Amino acid sequence: MRRVDLNADLGESFGVYTLGDDAALLRVVTSANVACGFHAGDPSTMARAVGLAAASGVALGAHPGLPDLAGFGRRRLDITPAEVRDLVTYQIGALAGFAAREEQTVQHVKPHGALYALAEENPAVAAAIAQAVREWDGTLIVFGQSGGGLVAAGNALGLQTASEVFADRAYSPDGSLVPRSLPNAVLHDPEIVAARMAHWARTGTLLAADGTTALTLTADTICLHGDSPGASALAGRVRSVLEAEGVSVQSVKQSVKQEVRKP
Repeated sequence: MRRVDLNADLGESFGVYTLGDDAALLRVVTSANVACGFHAGDPSTMARAVGLAAASGVALGAHPGLPDLAGFGRRRLDITPAEVRDLVTYQIGALAGFAAREEQTVQHVKPHGALYALAEENPAVAAAIAQAVREWDGTLIVFGQSGGGLVAAGNALGLQTASEVFADRAYSPDGSLVPRSLPNAVLHDPEIVAARMAHWARTGTLLAADGTTALTLTADTICLHGDSPGASALAGRVRSVLEAEGVSVQSVKQSVKQEVRKP
């Protein structure tokens, strides 16, 4: 049976500001990308997200971002690969501490927002992220865009990687994500998103936003954004159609071969 992970971003509230419904999402997804305090989140929010994920049996992942709370980590910053390496190490360590308190382990690392985009555009940034992951724990799985630079960087260092497809983001004909500054870059209609995922499950392809290009996309994990309105209902709809198409939804640790390859 075909298997795929369903991941979502959690722990993105901050102080008195609440964003997303972590408890509801955790009833649907199989992997949680927990914000580590740089683009969103704070110690108490991280602790709560980790506790909820542990209680729900959902695998934990670090979701490191750029130090940009005001811009939710989606603004480009002038940052060196060395700084990226340090930022990622710091944030994995923060999540690992809360995971240990709940007697849990961290399964994966998935960069957030602009850091994710920079890794896909700049091989040096991708290499810095992969290096930070390997230095912390070489058994961690690196999430990156299907066919993209971060997966390539992780593979080059002998790390386990998971190719990611976005259920609720539009794709350009070249396989990149449509920039959020453009209309309809983020898809909110559950039926449209569900239909796309049913089509992917049947064909392994998604239609680009221009309507002319069918993109072949390998997916070990499918992403839904936890900060989108109605995210939990959308996630539930996507899981339902995947299972209806004969896809088993389970954590990426169960569907990606677990052995560290020699670079």
